[in-house]
Amino acid sequence: MHAALGPAEALPDDAVEVGRVLGAWGIKGGIKVLPFAADAQALFSTKRWFLAPAEPARPGGLAHPVLLRIVQAREQGDGIVATVQELDDRDLAESLKGARVFVPRTSFPTPDEGEFYWVDLIGMAVSNREQQALGTVVGLIETGPHCVLRVQPAAPEADEILIPFVDAYVDGVEQAERRIRVDWQADY
Repeated sequence: MHAALGPAEALPDDAVEVGRVLGAWGIKGGIKVLPFAADAQALFSTKRWFLAPAEPARPGGLAHPVLLRIVQAREQGDGIVATVQELDDRDLAESLKGARVFVPRTSFPTPDEGEFYWVDLIGMAVSNREQQALGTVVGLIETGPHCVLRVQPAAPEADEILIPFVDAYVDGVEQAERRIRVDWQADY
């Protein structure tokens, strides 16, 4: 059914999931995508999107990863609508509903000074001013005014440490060393 989209394509090693296909858009095979970030620049930064099957897999849905060549993409409401070179049939576009959208991390726009992509922070070691290792960033929480780092201590039974990702508590992010320095104690 998806032969029109081409053969199976391996996801790039640096592929980052940035959205989900909501379904067809228009009558000529466009797709609507729900981006995972409020700022969907990662989707606009490249004309090569990779689709992977939905989880859980949908009957009649995408069976293997494929590469999409994007002709045009733009914001519409709370999503992104895109026309795809290989896709000119609404039914085929609708069958992609739920597919996961990936783009290579190397195609992301360069963040401004002091800005970071969440995907780059996950896995970083976190230590405080006293050089005490607090754990590893396992995720972030969006709270509205700022984000909060979810830090998992080395002891698996230990509770996560939540640290606001603001200048008052974050002394620095050392990307090359994959380390974040904070003004925080393990028992806060």
